[in-house]
Amino acid sequence: MSYCRWSSDNFRCDLYVYDSVEGGYAIHVASNRTVDDPPEIPDFGTVPNDEFVLKHKAQMDWLMSAERRLIGLSRDGRSYYADDLEELLAIITSLRDEGYRVPQYVFDTIREEIDEEKAA
Repeated sequence: MSYCRWSSDNFRCDLYVYDSVEGGYAIHVASNRTVDDPPEIPDFGTVPNDEFVLKHKAQMDWLMSAERRLIGLSRDGRSYYADDLEELLAIITSLRDEGYRVPQYVFDTIREEIDEEKAA
């Protein structure tokens, strides 16, 4: 399962965070960002399929020629691994605090999973 990808949230996420097949969690930090915001894609299933496909194509066409710049923070391009959800939350919090973009729903999802583990 992926918590977020660079393309998540219409390319406004600097991390790719997912359950690692080796156990634990993997966090990959982008080294660059697009300069401008892309054409928005609605959440899948919220619009008719043909509209979604057209919007997705427009975003992919834009992405092919989009200007990119280095992010310029200390952990650009690095990868991290967390053994558990608490460590995952600590790592992505420190990345956000440094200036990397991480959507709020990522934190909310991880906190919900931590609460579920504690309740079990």
